[in-house]
Amino acid sequence: MDTPPNFVRAGSSSPTRRWVSAATVCSGLFLLGMDLTILNVAVPDLRNALSSSMGQTQWIVDAYALVLGGTVLTSGSLTDRIGRRRAFTLGLAVCGLASLAGALSATPQQVIAARAGMGAGASLLMPATLSLICALFPEEALRNRAIALWAAVGGLGGACGPVLGGWLVSEYSWRAVFWLNVPFAAAVTTLAVLVIPACRAKTTSRIDLPGTVCSALGLLVLVWSVIEAPTRGWGSLAVLAGFATAGLLLAAFVVWLRRAPTRMIARTALRRPVAVAAGALAMMSFGMFGALFVISLYLQGVMGCDPWQAGVRTLPLPGALIAGAGLAAAVAVRWSQKSVMLLGLALVAFSFIVLASTGTSSGYGHLVAVQVIAGIGAGLTAAAGTGFVMALMTEEHAGLGSAINDATRQVGATLGVAIQGSVLATAYTHRMTEEVNRLGTPDLLGPAVDNVIAAAQASRNLPPEIRSRLLGIAEDAFVTGLSRAAWVAGVVVVAALLAVWRWLPSGADEAS
Repeated sequence: MDTPPNFVRAGSSSPTRRWVSAATVCSGLFLLGMDLTILNVAVPDLRNALSSSMGQTQWIVDAYALVLGGTVLTSGSLTDRIGRRRAFTLGLAVCGLASLAGALSATPQQVIAARAGMGAGASLLMPATLSLICALFPEEALRNRAIALWAAVGGLGGACGPVLGGWLVSEYSWRAVFWLNVPFAAAVTTLAVLVIPACRAKTTSRIDLPGTVCSALGLLVLVWSVIEAPTRGWGSLAVLAGFATAGLLLAAFVVWLRRAPTRMIARTALRRPVAVAAGALAMMSFGMFGALFVISLYLQGVMGCDPWQAGVRTLPLPGALIAGAGLAAAVAVRWSQKSVMLLGLALVAFSFIVLASTGTSSGYGHLVAVQVIAGIGAGLTAAAGTGFVMALMTEEHAGLGSAINDATRQVGATLGVAIQGSVLATAYTHRMTEEVNRLGTPDLLGPAVDNVIAAAQASRNLPPEIRSRLLGIAEDAFVTGLSRAAWVAGVVVVAALLAVWRWLPSGADEAS
């Protein structure tokens, strides 16, 4: 990356301080990833304690992702102005205070507001983490290793969320999920002030207010539409209007970028290589997060695991992701970043072929194989793709480059869960509706049509032969939907692979 004369660099610190700083930065990233998923297993207890409706419960979970995905691009631009360490510590402080508010909440509305506040803090924190990593390690070899660590820790935090959440809920209460963040955020904030060097871009350019408004509103409406689509229906008026509004706002944003004298996004971020690399990461996130959602449902609905057990059984995925990210740093010495991305995407695509072959009698070993293959591939792709994007950005715009990387992956992940979940639900509901009507007890077994977990609960009071038949039908219907969702994910990842092969240069130097 080119270093402009008005950039204050952090990479001149001692090696020990740089790696301690990197560990501190990654601790903040771990908190961010954990908060994305930790509340999922606490939902039943929270709903019973606060008597929240289904809609309120959904937004307790989704408010965090909505605000994070909708504002991270704007926050990334702000990060370059106020300083990376300041943005990092401010984001942690907001997350900690919002978590405190969540722990003390007495109504569903208060919890939703707290989760939105946590998302706002995360939107400052996320781009600051990657831009700090790049500022700490300007040397290419060290930067690749540090980015691999960053990619691994981010995945580890998200995967550990359900495990930690399940344990906290079983031992204490749903409030403990929020209380955990308070001392964690305070400790990391204090350490950050002590060890992370200050670095910032001293820019005198004006804030791009029209671009900021269009991008933030466009992404917020887009993420809202994706989250609401499975509940309201993809063809509902509200969802279609949301997608149309988001499209218009983001189109206006692109037009403004081409004409504005002061741009929110620098020219380097508008190059095709940046778009291809960031798009490939988004498409990989589409496949991975959707598949993790489907696998978690399979573990609970077909294999009979409770939420905590299901969380533990998905740990091979982050373990493999860490290995893949480390491998990416090792092979980057001999291979181009493009080659590493192609290998990673090929492995992820192959894992979805294996996942599509899952049956009702497939053992846990089958799912371990899927997770290991997918995790190694995702680690390779995330580390190489992120390194490629950041290498194309000047250090003055590192926060913005990080935000582009984060925003595309967040939108991709949200789309992956929504679309693959809808594919699974459609296939399952269609098959189960036919079978429940055939059994002649639609009133009694209506809940069984919703999902495979509800089918097990609805069949408890049935005669053994009917119960066995219903559960068999429900499991068959579920794996049919799982297979279709896996093929959708596979097609998306193959499309990303082809785009990288066709349009991505071998390295950042060639792209520049």
